[in-house]
Amino acid sequence: MTFSLTRRAITRSLTALALVGTTLTVLPGAALAEVSLRMAVPDPIGSSVGRAASHFAELVEEKTDGAVTIEVFPDGVLFGGDQNAAVNQLGSGALDGLILASSVYASFEPRMNAISLPYLFADYDQLQAYLNGEPGQELLASLDRLGIQGMGFFLRTFRNVTTRETPITTAEDFKGLTLRTPNNTLFVALFQALGANPTPMAFSEVYSALQLGAIDGQENPVEVPLNNKFAEVQGHLNMTQHVADSFVLALSARAWDRIPEESRDAVQQAANDMIAAHNSAEIAAEQEVIVQLQEQGMQVNMLADGELERVQEIARGIYPQFNEQIGAEFMHKSLDFVQQ
Repeated sequence: MTFSLTRRAITRSLTALALVGTTLTVLPGAALAEVSLRMAVPDPIGSSVGRAASHFAELVEEKTDGAVTIEVFPDGVLFGGDQNAAVNQLGSGALDGLILASSVYASFEPRMNAISLPYLFADYDQLQAYLNGEPGQELLASLDRLGIQGMGFFLRTFRNVTTRETPITTAEDFKGLTLRTPNNTLFVALFQALGANPTPMAFSEVYSALQLGAIDGQENPVEVPLNNKFAEVQGHLNMTQHVADSFVLALSARAWDRIPEESRDAVQQAANDMIAAHNSAEIAAEQEVIVQLQEQGMQVNMLADGELERVQEIARGIYPQFNEQIGAEFMHKSLDFVQQ
């Protein structure tokens, strides 16, 4: 007796077939063993990025008929919470897969800073067009030299500042505030220009620093203070919307090479489908997250009339500082793209 089996059934059937002495015929292109990958994310499994990773894993298994499976490891457990170390581990192949903010990758590929130029994007449609278009594809391709296969960008909502005691409603309200930022020169330059005291710090240390009063506040998309219970140590959510950010979905080049060639298009399609679904859900959920933070006791502050324009003017004043770092050509390409 001869059976023809798909990939998913092959592994499950080998033992039983051997016991009865059955001849196994494998369909062309089928793999005898699944490729199992481990994907690291920095936040809890129930967070936006955790849900995105889980959805990607489900789609990969479905679209590859079980030839490729992904196990998600949340809370930075695979890289000890050190996000810069995670990028190095991904490039070396010590991590199979990783989702991290593009602002972290900027330490390794300065062109990534273009995404986070303050007030570059007017809205989420413009941000998505940039990430999905030619500029985003060029940035993903730039990861090749690091040994990283960039699968795609998915957006985060715009970043806002939270503070313990000080509401921010004018440009002057930034002055003297000690704010945690990522270890990224662009973020530091932005808050220095606004008169704050930017303090780069590992994210794993932020809650305790806020609790102890070592810093006055921090800045992130709104889901970060929600998922990390910052309402316990922060009184104000200030809707500054100063910087766009995105997550990079990536595999190590070594992990990518382990995926059967005939399954790679399916894995890429899984990434594309997850990103499209995630972006829609993320934008829709932003207001719900803000309401939850209000219910937890945070006061939501908007910039007063005319103050947004003042803050934008100050913030955009740092662009020339990054012309050389980002590269004049890519800087101009980014500015031209959003002005179209």
